Amino acid sequence: MGSAARVPHPSAEAARLKITEVFLSLQGETSLAGWPTVFIRLTGCPLRCQYCDTAYAFHGGQWRTLDQLLEETRSHGVQHVCVTGGEPLAQKPCVELLRRLCDDGYVVSLETSGAMDVAAVDARVIRILDLKTPGSKEVPRNRWENLPLLTAHDQVKFVLCDRADYDWARGIVAEHKLAERLTVLFSPSFEQLPGRELADWIVADRLPVRFQVQLHKVLWGNERGR
Repeated sequence: MGSAARVPHPSAEAARLKITEVFLSLQGETSLAGWPTVFIRLTGCPLRCQYCDTAYAFHGGQWRTLDQLLEETRSHGVQHVCVTGGEPLAQKPCVELLRRLCDDGYVVSLETSGAMDVAAVDARVIRILDLKTPGSKEVPRNRWENLPLLTAHDQVKFVLCDRADYDWARGIVAEHKLAERLTVLFSPSFEQLPGRELADWIVADRLPVRFQVQLHKVLWGNERGR
């Protein structure tokens, strides 16, 4: 009789993640923009936003243990860490990685699409929830149950493709009273919506949101690992 296929022990599976890249750069977005930051980019994403600028993270990658990731993070010698993707929460061990990074004393942020449940994420993590607009072609994937779970140190981001997206996002901010609870970020989709137009709309409406551009693209363009 042939030997049975080896089934990894659950604890071994939980101790590793598929990683696209780990690199040191400046944080280019959110209220943390400008800080030297270690980025841990996980592989895989269940969404296909039409403007995605990290499609290279959909496939491939290498398996890394949590211990390896923590050791590499320490080697860079900075205090800020951003766990991103892809969609990092699509890999369940990501929650444990976030907890361990917090235990090590880092300022930890998580960039998540908003399609995944954030309830299990450590409360010390700054959750950056990217709500998908109609222009993304993925608005049905938004998990609205996440919004009541967010706290004052979390942030909600809208990537806007056009005026219709802006009007939609403005309505969501008002309906859920987001600006009264946390920081709301409005960002123009790169090469789709001129930043000046979005800035003018925000000023004209006196909208209580934070305008942002992708600082890393201003500095380095689409260069990977930046």
